[in-house]
Amino acid sequence: MQARDTDQARADLALLLDAARAAADLALGFHGKDPQVWHKPDEAGPVSEADLAVDTLLRDHLTAARPSYGWLSEETPDSPARLSCPASFIIDPIDGTRAFVAAEKGWGHSLAIAHGGQVTAGVVLMPLLNKCYTAALGCGAHLNDTPLTASTNTDPDAGKMLARRPQITDDLWPGGPPAMKLEHRSPMAYRLACLAEGRFDATFVPKPIWEWDLAAGALLLTESGHAATDPNGAPLQFNAKHPRAPGLLAANPALHAQLLARR
Repeated sequence: MQARDTDQARADLALLLDAARAAADLALGFHGKDPQVWHKPDEAGPVSEADLAVDTLLRDHLTAARPSYGWLSEETPDSPARLSCPASFIIDPIDGTRAFVAAEKGWGHSLAIAHGGQVTAGVVLMPLLNKCYTAALGCGAHLNDTPLTASTNTDPDAGKMLARRPQITDDLWPGGPPAMKLEHRSPMAYRLACLAEGRFDATFVPKPIWEWDLAAGALLLTESGHAATDPNGAPLQFNAKHPRAPGLLAANPALHAQLLARR
């Protein structure tokens, strides 16, 4: 990576971090106050007035700072215009809306920027957990300024995997399901951040994932030393025409290879 690219990634990260903090301030004004909630078509989940307010704040703040960047957000109708932009924001205004409207703590903001299909800056901010995860391409990943490193476990039959029991079946693992202890974290961005911390050894998602759920967390993983691919080992691509990745397999490179061999 050239120095100017690193400088751009760092500048973009600073922008995302500032925007995420503003989003948290706005969201906390709705939290625990019974915000209005609607249900999206096709059982796509709830959306609250806080989601929409945060989406507007972020779109105004970020696109004013980077007018040449495209915009992809869970709460904004998609436009093909982003496909011709040099870079795009990939945003989940409130990741974990169900937890948010239930006045729980397990929600946050997931913000990323992708250049040429690759995420180059990302923030996952969990305001009520006092956790701010950040990453810039080539600069490492951090939790509250502490560097993050992948676990060193290389045994697919030991350690802990972030996955649900229906994802560890013979049909999904022809070479034999891993015998790791299973745990779960929600929302998706926080799940990937927990893996980036090294608190877990792997994660597996065999179904499609919206880019706004995945982008920031994927960079946290690769910048903390993980391999992160689709379930069959193909590279992840972002700001796609149809912004949904086919799934995820992530672990440190040695464990990832062992798990992939069983797929």
